[in-house]
Amino acid sequence: MKIVVLGAGVMGTAFTMPIADAGHTVHLVGTHLDGDIIEEIHETRVHPRLKSRVPDAVTPFPIAGLGEAIQGADLVVLGVNSHGVAWAANVLADVLPPDVPVIMLTKGLYGDGESLHILPAFFRSQLPARSSAVAVMAIGGPCIAGELAARRHSCVVLGGSDVQKLNALAAALRTPYYHVWTSTDLVGLEVCVALKNLYALAVGLVIGLLERDGIAGNGAQMHNLAAAIFAQGLYETDYLVRHLGGDMRSVYTLPGAGDLYVTCQGGRNSRMGRLLGLGMPYAQAKAEHMPNESVEGAMLAEAVGDTVHAMIRAGKLDARKLPLMLAVIDIVCHGAPVEIPWDAFFHDTE
Repeated sequence: MKIVVLGAGVMGTAFTMPIADAGHTVHLVGTHLDGDIIEEIHETRVHPRLKSRVPDAVTPFPIAGLGEAIQGADLVVLGVNSHGVAWAANVLADVLPPDVPVIMLTKGLYGDGESLHILPAFFRSQLPARSSAVAVMAIGGPCIAGELAARRHSCVVLGGSDVQKLNALAAALRTPYYHVWTSTDLVGLEVCVALKNLYALAVGLVIGLLERDGIAGNGAQMHNLAAAIFAQGLYETDYLVRHLGGDMRSVYTLPGAGDLYVTCQGGRNSRMGRLLGLGMPYAQAKAEHMPNESVEGAMLAEAVGDTVHAMIRAGKLDARKLPLMLAVIDIVCHGAPVEIPWDAFFHDTE
């Protein structure tokens, strides 16, 4: 197969490792923000942030070369961040053949002020009418880019609606270290992998709270607190997955529990959570410590916050089921201090 990956960030580039190892020809196309990365890969074959060698089967292209790169493609993979989905649809509009499927690595949800939508649906809505038949799928699960680039064992789920296409593509993507399952629960998959960023940020608050308060005299840390926030995150994920029409099995398997666990182990969401837990307002933390980094958990809060509140006012969502999400939205979007809403956790579970 000839596979085009749009987006030369850490995950888009890491994804080229298994597909190149699976024997495919890969064209890695950087976005308009990836010029320096593409140039360095071209010159050194090393991604500057992944610190990993890009396989020889991968040819780097600047965004200006997208038309050339996509000619004869059998599959297009989106590796842009959630803010880049509409942009990606726009640049692909004139060059994406309607019979070439798209797999999204991008994680997030879209709020239109009245309802929440998964990103594959939003991406499709941004394509021209002639591309309405394009099959849009997504990959989710516990897969840290650095580990994938190092060819560590990683387990993911490929979600979509066409079982035959899912099975064929999963077989084409598998390697001895990249293990791919399939699911027709695209809604559940996408809701889980989007929310994990927000709830991993919430778990990361504990790092800052511990640093602020200090380790106890007996060496005790705050694992109890982190575990409770983790569990509440899964509880709220289950509620939203069901509400949006997904299957709860996605919540307790790789897309939900698996992806949330691995995201809590470190990374941008955890680092931002630490800063917020220390008492720093989000705007200050972002500007002073992470100005050029995409913090997907915070981006999700900003993207859906107004819509979530509107849905609550309209009676479409039950605020009692989402106290942690609402707290994170308040912290990120309104500069609220960190206050864990303990008494509101696990509503209706007693």
